[in-house]
Amino acid sequence: MPIRIPDALPATEVLESENIFVMTEFRAMSQDIRPLKVVLLNLMPTKIATETQIMRKLSNTPLQIDVFLLQTASHQSKNVSREHLETFYRTFDQIKDQHYDGLIITGAPVETLDFEKVDYWPELCRIMEWSRTHVHSTFHICWGAQAGIYYHHGVRKHDLPRKMFGAFEHRLVKPTSPLVRGFDDRFMAPHSRHTEVRAGEIEANQNLELIAVSDEAGVYIAKSTDNRQFFVFGHPEYDNDTLKAEYDRDVKAGMDPDLPQHYYPGDDPSRAPLSTWRAHAQLLYTNWLNYYVYQTTPYDVEKAGLGDDDLGGGR
Repeated sequence: MPIRIPDALPATEVLESENIFVMTEFRAMSQDIRPLKVVLLNLMPTKIATETQIMRKLSNTPLQIDVFLLQTASHQSKNVSREHLETFYRTFDQIKDQHYDGLIITGAPVETLDFEKVDYWPELCRIMEWSRTHVHSTFHICWGAQAGIYYHHGVRKHDLPRKMFGAFEHRLVKPTSPLVRGFDDRFMAPHSRHTEVRAGEIEANQNLELIAVSDEAGVYIAKSTDNRQFFVFGHPEYDNDTLKAEYDRDVKAGMDPDLPQHYYPGDDPSRAPLSTWRAHAQLLYTNWLNYYVYQTTPYDVEKAGLGDDDLGGGR
């Protein structure tokens, strides 16, 4: 089944060129089914690239999904045109009275700042609080995961001595979780961050459970025990060349960055990197959408987020 996105969104042409089934708004109007409504709060500076990466993952499932792009009103993005934002993005005040099946909160390049010093932190807190009553399930990524687990559960982030940068091997702590159904015992995932949350602090919280970790990169996946909040501390949506683009950018800026680990063949940055995480990344998004959104969200989307007692005809 397709993903439904605005006809003129730049991601449409890219995804169609990859033979991904994208349904335009015009065609979707003729279908008499209830698609899932998913909001993407895009905090990344490279908004168009992030839109495309995440929509690629959402599109490769048997579900029809309506994606709504959300930006913060309290922060002005410098890396995307105002026309693009005004055409395709909404602000929180425009959607706050609506209910949604899913919410995705991306990472952001602000992780070295205290949460409270991020200029849009008060607005993000409003959105995360709103998600408790208006969203059935929320998927947090990288800094968004650190922000979410701190806001909802008080788990703090900690500075790292060096940037965690590369593609790392992970293992399952809870292999019986439907979120990682179909995963191999060992799998790869990319990380790009200067801070971390610690496994012991998650395990000490009775409202959280640890799903996957890396001996090198630390915590990768955790979730709330009520299945309403999911925290992924890497970047499963990354393309195979995204880490390369970050590395090349920092080299050009004279920052003398570390080489991404386990990424370039033979640790040679002149050789093209290969994706070693694409299949598990897709499975992660597909499992979240299937087991924790589609299978349990109420058919009446206006009841989404109201709690199990109010779900009524949930599926």
